[in-house]
Amino acid sequence: MNTPWRASVLGSQLAELLRRPGRLVTTGMSVLVAAFVVFATVMAQQITTNTTLDRFRGTPEAVSLVATAGDSTISGAALERIRALPGVAEAVGRVNSGAPIAGPSEHWLELHSDPGTGPLSQVRLVEGGYPDRAGQIAVNRRAAEELELSPGTHTTLRVPDPENPDDGDRTVKVTVTVTGVVKSTATAEQQSGAYTTDALIAPLADLPGYEHIDIRAKDGVPQGELSAQVHTALGKASAGVSVRSGSAVRDQEEREAVGGDLKEIFQLISVFLAVAVGAAALVATSTFRIVFAQRIRQLALLRAIGAPQRRLVTALAAEGALVGAVAGSLGVLLALGAGHLAPMLAASAGEELSAPGFPVTYGVLVVVGTVLVTVGAVLAPALSAARVSPLHALRTADTVTGERGIRAVRLGTGLLLAAAAAGLAVLLLDRNKGDDRDLGMMVVVASAGLAFLALIVLGPLLVRPVLAVAGWPLRRLGTTGRLAVSGVGGTPRRAAAVSVVVALGAALVSGALVCLACLTGYMERSDALDAPADFRITATGKGFDSAVVRQFAASPQLTHVTAYRTRQVNLADREFEVSDLAPAALPTGRDIDAATGSLADLGPGHAVIGSALAAELGLTTGDTLTLPPPLSASLERGNPHRGGRVELTVAATLPGPGPLLADVLVAPADLDRLGATANPNGILADAAVDGLAARGKAQRALESTIRAHVPDPDDVTLTVLAESRDSSKDTVRTTGITALGLVALTVIVAVVGVTATTSLTAIERTREFGLLRALGLGGNALRRTISLEAGLYGVLGGVLGLALGIPYAWLLIRTAVTEAPLRLPTAQLLLVLAGLAALTALAGLLPARRATRITPMAALGGSE
Repeated sequence: MNTPWRASVLGSQLAELLRRPGRLVTTGMSVLVAAFVVFATVMAQQITTNTTLDRFRGTPEAVSLVATAGDSTISGAALERIRALPGVAEAVGRVNSGAPIAGPSEHWLELHSDPGTGPLSQVRLVEGGYPDRAGQIAVNRRAAEELELSPGTHTTLRVPDPENPDDGDRTVKVTVTVTGVVKSTATAEQQSGAYTTDALIAPLADLPGYEHIDIRAKDGVPQGELSAQVHTALGKASAGVSVRSGSAVRDQEEREAVGGDLKEIFQLISVFLAVAVGAAALVATSTFRIVFAQRIRQLALLRAIGAPQRRLVTALAAEGALVGAVAGSLGVLLALGAGHLAPMLAASAGEELSAPGFPVTYGVLVVVGTVLVTVGAVLAPALSAARVSPLHALRTADTVTGERGIRAVRLGTGLLLAAAAAGLAVLLLDRNKGDDRDLGMMVVVASAGLAFLALIVLGPLLVRPVLAVAGWPLRRLGTTGRLAVSGVGGTPRRAAAVSVVVALGAALVSGALVCLACLTGYMERSDALDAPADFRITATGKGFDSAVVRQFAASPQLTHVTAYRTRQVNLADREFEVSDLAPAALPTGRDIDAATGSLADLGPGHAVIGSALAAELGLTTGDTLTLPPPLSASLERGNPHRGGRVELTVAATLPGPGPLLADVLVAPADLDRLGATANPNGILADAAVDGLAARGKAQRALESTIRAHVPDPDDVTLTVLAESRDSSKDTVRTTGITALGLVALTVIVAVVGVTATTSLTAIERTREFGLLRALGLGGNALRRTISLEAGLYGVLGGVLGLALGIPYAWLLIRTAVTEAPLRLPTAQLLLVLAGLAALTALAGLLPARRATRITPMAALGGSE
């Protein structure tokens, strides 16, 4: 028999949903946020890709063909033959080489060939003129700033010796004149670079010919015909040369421009998006469970009048699909608007971003995905609600949600998951250092996933003991505190469902903070060993006399000037370096720790050894290290320290090498016994003031001192160690910001989930709140009670999340970077816990305000 749709089960449920649009919005808030985040990421990827392509100008658009050399290069004679072809309008030989600048500093200048003008040029002149004769170069802005090169200045390059082209170590000095400053129109300027024409670059480059040739065809010349002409002009060399169209080369360059690191970043983001979507599904499941519990009497009445269980499940699933469709569509539209607004906001801030376009296909997929996630989230609550007995029509609405225990099957499942997670963790603790790291990291993720599933299953049992401790201070606040604690503790299933989502965010944030702290400690220790100062000056031969060291120390641009000596010794058929550079003498010495023993025990008769030497000789703290005696031929004249073997007691061992990769650290007197020269052969120094400008002044002061006071400056090497240290710091900082930004997505979804849950709870407990108001509880007190309940969700989730995130972060670091120290950022972790409590408490303000608007008589008049 046909029945009107409003009389059907499905119609009644949808009518109930549409009758309360506020409930529809509240129910779908978490999936709306997830849809917004996912599609906003799509928009961000499009903006980033389009901006990268707009800023990237690889092969010029005018290039018709590109002839690329294989194992060798294309000769200048072949280039001239190509230029003489009747179909060629222009041809440019490309060379990408480089040369060091003569002097103590390790400055490197990239060298490129470019015509400077015309459709095939990849640079634009911004100052001065372009080279037109031998010995001239134009530099980019970075070279002009870093190397202080401007039009009219000169610099000296070390280039391959033309008389010995096969000997790569033989170089000669060539002085070049800077004629102008140019800006690259091909790519961003990552290095200091110089440009000149293809005809003038040969004396400066370390290549005998050209890496590739860009060819521009005359108007009307077919590409196939021109390609055949080029192959003919190349002659015998054509077998090793590939000739491709300019469009094909540009397409490949675009793919490479948006690949690599950029592709990996978005792959990483997609992982966290999956986590955020999972968190939204958990919130949606909890939300629908509450919504269906509020309508338990209605569902029971439907069962009483004959509605089958299957029909109820279908109706409730359809309700979830409607919520997902509405929430997904709103999320996509909001993200689309935000994506197109971003370039306008960037332009007002002086930045240039490209428009993202309208990815309709991705938008449809996000909406469909949102519907599927929502339907998946609603199935479990729907099955539970559809099994309601008709007798529930005679009971209160909160009977189901107030159940406290869990069934034996659920308990057994949770314990099995916890045991599996613990078993995998024990296996990781027993792994050897040389085991497969990638496999170990996968096992960490698997164990963490099992542990989180166990937390979801056993959540109702964990809530009450945690609440007993966390709620103790609130009970001291009086009536509002006791009501808040009892309100959360009275529905442990609901509290567990909401807190688990907060716990996911807390675990990710705390885990990221712990990993960053450990990695920062590892990088600081590595930098203290590899780059203990801003500058390192080394000399061959007799080293530095004391007057030069005093000149360095007296410079106002320098500080922490530390001289040291090194000597090579042979042990176990290998050469090891011994140094008298004491860690305590370095400002970064506090970041160097010992694997065994104490660095403070380093003194005469004692030594600190690196891990490689300790492992090879089987030494540890307290053992005796015997170093071979110096050879008389290697002793400096007048050195009184001669004799037999030098025996030292191992004071400490290091987890890696010593500062500047030294294998053994000894006292200066013991290095004398090994026959070291009296003069130091190395000096470390820092810039007196932080910042790139101060570092540049310090470097120029070092170079001036070397030129003025060292007899042979060419025997001195000045290395800027701070550059590698800055790079590692930037890497950790960027990784930290990216990771925390990504895991914040989960926190946002969790806070939205708390807001939705608290709002629905306020609706469900209208009668309870009305009774409290009738008994004399004021509106402000009720508002505080609801806010405290919401804050308790944050505290519960924060405690459970920290308990999960901290140990797994340590386990991940121990697996990925074995040498990294364990560091707990206690202050930051406490701030995370307090921040979650504050955010979730703020999330409860809106529903609390709504609850206090209901008068006691109105509240007592109905169930909802």
